[in-house]
Amino acid sequence: MPVFDYDLFVIGGGSGGVRSARLAAAMGKKVAIAEEFRYGGTCVIRGCVPKKLYVYASQFREHFEDAAGFGWTVGETSFDWAALVAAKEREITRLEGLYRKGLDNAGAEILNTRAVLVGPNTIRLTATDQLVTAERILIATGGHPSPHQDLPGRELCITSNDAFDLPKLPGSILIAGGGYIAVEFANIFHGLGVETTLIYRGKEILSRFDQDMRQGLHKAMVDKGIRILCEDIIEAVAEAPGGVRRARTLKGEEMLVDQVMLALGRVPNTTDLGLEIAGVEIDARGAIVVDAYSRTNVPGIFAIGDVTDRVQLTPVAIHEAMCFIDTEFRGRPTSPDHDLIPTAVFSQPEIGTVGMSEEAAAKAFPEIEVYRAEFRPMKATLSGRQERMIMKIIVNAADRRVVGVHVLGHDAGEMAQLLGISLKAGCTKDDFDRTMAVHPTAAEELVTMYQPSYRIRNGKRA
Repeated sequence: MPVFDYDLFVIGGGSGGVRSARLAAAMGKKVAIAEEFRYGGTCVIRGCVPKKLYVYASQFREHFEDAAGFGWTVGETSFDWAALVAAKEREITRLEGLYRKGLDNAGAEILNTRAVLVGPNTIRLTATDQLVTAERILIATGGHPSPHQDLPGRELCITSNDAFDLPKLPGSILIAGGGYIAVEFANIFHGLGVETTLIYRGKEILSRFDQDMRQGLHKAMVDKGIRILCEDIIEAVAEAPGGVRRARTLKGEEMLVDQVMLALGRVPNTTDLGLEIAGVEIDARGAIVVDAYSRTNVPGIFAIGDVTDRVQLTPVAIHEAMCFIDTEFRGRPTSPDHDLIPTAVFSQPEIGTVGMSEEAAAKAFPEIEVYRAEFRPMKATLSGRQERMIMKIIVNAADRRVVGVHVLGHDAGEMAQLLGISLKAGCTKDDFDRTMAVHPTAAEELVTMYQPSYRIRNGKRA
């Protein structure tokens, strides 16, 4: 039997990697984890957590405006970008400390270095050039914003990694992309008083989301003052006098803005990781190919999270980590369940969704029922804001099972988490109908839509 330095070596200190290392170490396994930047990964350091903090910050302008409708008089307000950045940094530093503390308490060895493969069971620590061996190696290196290498002037642009720590808040920004990162940052910057333009090559923002959610959010953003250019792309970016950026689009428009942000997808962190040396297979996008149990083609090497490009969400990486531990160290083979994952877009208003869109369900089932409600939320009646909420329930007519629920409006993300439980449990529309409403709430609409708004048979509205 070969003797290894470690039972498990984890490359990558994000949510998935840390969870794997902590659980294995707590079981008494000899574990090391290596991270070259900061523990916490994309989510904690430069992703979901700071993003949500900035979403909160950007909402206060509307809160101050709304207060007048409820009898409050709010005095002169001002915003300090540097104070927000500093507060964010304190919070993510605190969270990074908790990640490290959890690993340390479990008995994992914490390494602050880049780690690369030099063989099926061997890792090189680049900080010391030391070679170590492990019976199992778990790659959890995540991903990074697509650099869009073919764009002339891309070096003048920023990505979501840079947006959190800009030296000053720009007066204007052009954001390229139509996914949730682009949409969320467009709302953040606009809420903080930045003149914001979003440009996207598709016909509508947020591909793969339900069409009503996409169109409803588009309208809400435009009504707020965000400019959205669809079916267009940035062709080139150049520096103009005064340090501003001149962006030229495919349709011939030229814009002068303080910043250009590229939010054009994310790619797995697999470059220069030694995968070729170890013989680990990757796909055309550079993602590590794994089976249903997160095993690569090389025995003893595993991968989880965004580096596998299955579902790029932090809770998914954590779930995959727990399945990996169950399978490899607890003798309970467990395959990650990627079905019916609730998700949220922290735009303003939010989108919360779980299950199939109307368009996907219409292709999957011979007949579906669509329950749809659109209304002005109660808060808006006194605030005077002209916002709308949209709720949709998608039902397979054959067995009455709810196959999708979509919400556009305040706290939609919170609703999506609870709706995820209902759909995961296989609830039918009858289960929704016999559930008592909580009044007065927006969510009560989800249990009071008794008659379908319309049906779709064989892909056509009936």
